[in-house]
Amino acid sequence: MKKTIQLALFLTIFSFFSTQAIAKDDYFQDSADKFASGIVNATTGWIELPKNIVLVSQADGPLYGISLGIGKGIMHSVGRSLVGIANAATFFIPTKPSMNPLYVWDDFSKETTY
Repeated sequence: MKKTIQLALFLTIFSFFSTQAIAKDDYFQDSADKFASGIVNATTGWIELPKNIVLVSQADGPLYGISLGIGKGIMHSVGRSLVGIANAATFFIPTKPSMNPLYVWDDFSKETTY
């Protein structure tokens, strides 16, 4: 019985120094990145409104920019804010970013996709 306890204690201590213990650093970094990007996207979602007005105006003209751009801007503002809130709330599950571009200012000439 004493040998079994010693073996179990040795294996437990040995597992702390294994490569799996080092892999946890990625978990914490990915979780922190997801939380930070979620908070940033939840608070800066409103920037999608002027961004989409400009994008639609450049592509189709100012009349479409005012009408269609405002509609798309409101939709993307709400979408970015809600996805940001969801990412901040589920930061403990590190996943790949669900928005492209990750931040509204990353590629201002590209329409946001989810």
